Amino acid sequence: MSATGTGTGTGTGTGTGTEITADLVRGALAEQHPDLAGLPLREVAGGWGNQMWRLGDDLAVRVQRMDPTPELQLKERRWLPVLAPRLPLPVPTPVRHGEPSARLPRHWTVMTWVPGEPLDHGTITRGPHAADTLAGFLRALHAPAPADAPTSTDRGAHPRDGTDGFEGFLRAVAPGDADAVRAVWADAVSAAAWEGPPVWVHGDLHPANVVVAEGTLAGVVDFGDLFAGDPAWDLAAAWVLLPAGTATRFFDTYARADEATVRRARGLAALKALFLLLMGQNGERGLPGGKAHWGPAGRTALDRVLAG
Repeated sequence: MSATGTGTGTGTGTGTGTEITADLVRGALAEQHPDLAGLPLREVAGGWGNQMWRLGDDLAVRVQRMDPTPELQLKERRWLPVLAPRLPLPVPTPVRHGEPSARLPRHWTVMTWVPGEPLDHGTITRGPHAADTLAGFLRALHAPAPADAPTSTDRGAHPRDGTDGFEGFLRAVAPGDADAVRAVWADAVSAAAWEGPPVWVHGDLHPANVVVAEGTLAGVVDFGDLFAGDPAWDLAAAWVLLPAGTATRFFDTYARADEATVRRARGLAALKALFLLLMGQNGERGLPGGKAHWGPAGRTALDRVLAG
């Protein structure tokens, strides 16, 4: 799980000394895609690894920022056009590629804009509908992946291989119910491993990476951590994203998760909730990458995990 920071609204560094401004992005468009350079351009706060600029009504420019390599963005370019047609919710789809230049020495991609409000700034009020929608999306996504699909060295591992990271988050957050949280993790660690073929996994489903409209899920964004592996990493969203009391409906609709997969998913949901809590604490302390409003989202997610 990676930290996510907040844009400044006036321009953002790329990590190489180049500051990303509207004039810089527009100049890069004029150089490589001049037919798009005249569209209205405005910064979208919230990116960390990549910075987002809204381009007109239907497009966005995603500029590599803190990510040390363009690998995640190039992964989206390669695989989202393959996956998007079969997914029942809108996802950002690359339509133009921007290559590093003297003006902007970073990779950038023009993608379709997914309308809606990020869940970390919105609310799901139609819980059963959202549960069915998320289950349908993940049923469509979790198809067997081809042999050349990307793999992951951190996300995708069995919980037993992530205990050090879990304990680090738990110590940093120090919730009052740490023993109960640790018991959920221990149950996930003892669950059997995924025995099916590696399937496509989004890998980073948290409230800033889904959008909502009319009280329900309306889109999924940021596929930079896409990999082939254990679907439990996405199924954790039953507790991380959905309102209390809807996890059972979600799993009934998904209808592909055995008991061991649900146990792994619940433990991973505890891990993700601790991550949200930690990012909330970092935001309260003014630390880079922190988001104070993620703290309450993490706490309510952890409460849902503990409720089962």
